[in-house]
Formats: sequence, structure tokens, C-alpha cells
Amino acid sequence: MTEYQKWLELTKDCPDLHRELEEIADRPAEIEDRFYRELEFGTAGLRGVLGAGTNRMNVFTLRRASYGVARYLTEHYRRPSVALSYDSRHKSAEFAREAALVYAAMGVKVWIYPRLTPVPMLSYAVRNLGCSGGAMVTASHNPKQYNGYKVYNEDGCQITAEAADTIQRYILEADYAGLPRADEERARAEGLIEDVPERVYESYMAEIRKYSLTDGDISLKIVYSPLNGAGNRPVRDILKRIGCKNVSVVPEQENPDPDFTTCPYPNPEIREALELSIRQAEREGADLVLATDPDADRVGIAVRHGGAMQLLSGNDTGNLLCYYLLSRKKKMGTLPKRPVVITTIVSTPMPDAVVPAFGGEVFDVYTGFKNIGDKMKELEEEGRLSDLILAFEESYGYLPGGYVRDKDAVAASMLICEMADYYHEQGLDLCQVLEKMYAEFGYYASRTQSIAFGGKEGLERMAALIEALRRNPPAVLAGSPVLTVKDYLTGVNGMEPQNVLEFSTAALKLIVRPSGTEPKLKVYAHTRGEDREACARLLDRVLAEVKALFA
Repeated sequence: MTEYQKWLELTKDCPDLHRELEEIADRPAEIEDRFYRELEFGTAGLRGVLGAGTNRMNVFTLRRASYGVARYLTEHYRRPSVALSYDSRHKSAEFAREAALVYAAMGVKVWIYPRLTPVPMLSYAVRNLGCSGGAMVTASHNPKQYNGYKVYNEDGCQITAEAADTIQRYILEADYAGLPRADEERARAEGLIEDVPERVYESYMAEIRKYSLTDGDISLKIVYSPLNGAGNRPVRDILKRIGCKNVSVVPEQENPDPDFTTCPYPNPEIREALELSIRQAEREGADLVLATDPDADRVGIAVRHGGAMQLLSGNDTGNLLCYYLLSRKKKMGTLPKRPVVITTIVSTPMPDAVVPAFGGEVFDVYTGFKNIGDKMKELEEEGRLSDLILAFEESYGYLPGGYVRDKDAVAASMLICEMADYYHEQGLDLCQVLEKMYAEFGYYASRTQSIAFGGKEGLERMAALIEALRRNPPAVLAGSPVLTVKDYLTGVNGMEPQNVLEFSTAALKLIVRPSGTEPKLKVYAHTRGEDREACARLLDRVLAEVKALFA
């Protein structure tokens, strides 16, 4: 209540936030939810529900986070600079501008994109302009109620845990009121704030084009949806540049809409987000559907198979891209001697069979492209970054090279279209290609399940459940004895400790971890078997057991 009273005073000049607080004056549970904690700043920056309070995303929490990042940059760089971008969400443009004013007041040079921009273009701007860091206002694929603040280091990769801890300390030392803010007109006149020049966009597009393996027109019929986000311009542009002549865009989802009216949960991992695209594809007789999330770092797809549009999972698409790039490059004589694929411990294990068949190796890292980016830096230091064929994770994120250090739905859309067209010319759809892969490498199946926990009590319960699982791991899963238990909190294979548990039987692998961005427990199940039906039955059984365990 003390914090609540402080914020009533703090928000007097912000009518919308002040009104929110006045409306909950007689709702103690709502006040507690807004003020029982402060949004935690981590390697993914901030993310939370929009609104008034310390546990919400608003202009005050955004300014304080920017102050912490700016202080870190000024203490670590002689001439600190930062690139800024934003997506189509409520308050995104305003938050980006406010961040720029805080950075400029702290003596940090700001390069800000003049229009909504995808995550990979922010990463690219950091690297291209030689910035000390970067930040993007986005909540990725979360519902409209959310916004967030992703922060990047000088490599264009999300910041390290050490940097995040230091920044969090600086944030906590700052008050919400009275943070420095520059006058925008003066800051621009003094060169402290500048728009990212158009040449950076052209350089980014040219860099992506280098990873294309096609040199002719693409006849495939494609339906694309940017899900009312930042992918509209760059995705359509790159498809045009590689010769895609039959691309139609979902009109209801073409332009920015912070309410995501036609897809309340703009996540290309779920069918509802692609529903309008699939309907349009059915009407137009299209071969392929693409949908990118609001900050255009993830892409989901559906392909025509057996006369109907069929969704592919992030693991399916990752496996297909892995095989396509390896086999095409081998055929073209451009495959490195030791090709590398980077993926995550929760993603499909199928690359472990595919990549060695081409003389390559697979590196598994923790969930999140920050960890993939860290591995890419290691490869770069070893002089092996050119060996990288693909980096991907099951949550629909893909990257074909080292030009950026985050997942890139623009480049992935390009590769998916040319891959689908390449096999289409051979009379195959992507589902049929997957079946050919299963015939060669064995049948792999994966399933993901999320268990949501809301509010303070929910977070406490989630922590208690995973701790109970750690103390009393299951002895049997889906009728088979558990052979190995890995507690990543104690460190596994030299990896830094994380709150992840892994259980393996002879037939399957199960991984449980709390989400890093939402109050959810994420469960991943993988199996390898003789056929689809047997694998489906096994996955159904184990996920039902897990659901009962956390009920």
C-alpha cells in the first residue's frame, strides 16, 4: 500500500495510469498483484502486462530499465552508443522514444529506427553501426496486454547473465521519479539521437540474400501474414528479391494492429494465429502459408498435403531446413568439411542423426537464442563461424548464418519458400520430404505442453512443484523405468546451472523447465519409434501423466 500511494503521486501527470490506480483503490488483491514485486530484469530484458505499478510495463519501469542499461554502457564503453527499435504493440513507439531520451541524457549516442522493425534488424543495426548495445520494445508473440524490452550487447546478442545482474542492480538503485530525460529536439541537433539510415536496411537485405540457394523464379503460390506486426515490409521484400511472384497477404493482418483483433494470441506456434491465412490459402489454392510473429523473429508454416493445408511444428521446419541446407550445399559443392548445426536441449534430437550423415556435428545449448548466440561467438573465435549451416530452436526460430545473433523470420521465410519450391519442382510437398527423412533416419516425434500459473500464488506454486519434482523424480514414465535424471541446476556437460530437469527412459526424453518470459511451466517430450501412431500413443500417455502430476 505504501508503493501504491507513492504511485498515485508519481502518475499525476499520466492520466491513463493515474486513472487505473484510482479505479482499484478498493481492490486489495489487484493492488497486491501490481505492487508485490518489481518486474525482474534478466537476459531477455523486461516483459510484463501493460499498466500502472511496479509489476507492470509502463513508462516509469521502461525509463528506469533504460537508466540501468545506460549506466552500464557508460561504465563499460568510452563512447557508448545504442540502437533502438520497436514493434506494433500498444505503447511501443512511445516507449522507444522515452528510452532514447533517457539514453541521450546519460550521454549514450542513440540510433533509432524511424518505423516499426523486426528483432533481427535491431541485432543487425547493432553490428552494422558498431553500437555498444541495443534494445527493442516488444513482447514478441505474447497477447496484446503485454509489452517488453529486449536488450542486446555489442555482438547483437541478448546480454549475458552477468551484465543483466549488474544492470538489475543499477535499476534497483534508481528511483522511478526524476530520472534524466533529454530534450529530443536539442539531442537531435547535437547528434545524440539519429535515425538509423536506410542503407542499414539495404545492407541487411543484401546479407540475407547471400544465404539463398536459388537463382531462378519461384512459382509456388504463397500466402503470408505478418500477424499485424513488423514483418510486413522486410518479408515481402526479400521474397520479391528471390523471385517469388505469387505472394498474397492476409488483408486483415497486413497492417499494424496493437489489439491483434483477428488473432488475440499472435503466436505462429498455434493454429488460431494461422487460421485466416489457411482459409485464404484454401480459397486461392496456395501451396504454402507463412506467418511471422509481431517482432518477426519467429515464423510458422502450413503446407498443402493431400489436398488440405497441414501445419508443421517448429521442430518439423527445423529438421527440414537442416536437411535441405546440408543436402543442397553438398550437391552444389559448397558444404563445409565440418558443417555445424546449433540447436537447444529441448528441441528435436533428429539432427543428431541427420547432421553426422553429412560429416557434421550438432551443438546443444540451453533454450533461447541468447545461448545460441554465445555458441556462435565461440565458433567465431575458433575461426569456424563459416561452418554454421543452421541454428534453430523448437519455438519456431531459425538463423542461417552469423550476420545477426538472434532468430530471423525474414531469412527463415526466404529459405522456407525456396525449399518448398525446390521440392515442389520434384513433385514433393514438405510433408512428403519429412516422411522420406523418417524412412532414412528413423521416425522422430516431439510434443510441447505449457502449464500456466497466474499471479503471485501461481508463481509460488510453480516454484514449489518443480522443486518437489527435483526432490522426488518419477521412477516410471509411460510404463517404462526412468534410466537417467539430469538436474541442470547442478550443472550438466559443463553448462552453467539452470532450473531445468530432464528424465529419460529407453523410449523417450522428458524435459521440464519454467518459462523465462511467462508464468508457465514448459514440458517437452521427445521419442523415436517405428511409426507415427506408436510415437503419438507414447507422447499422449506421458503428457497425460505430467498434466496429472501438476494438476
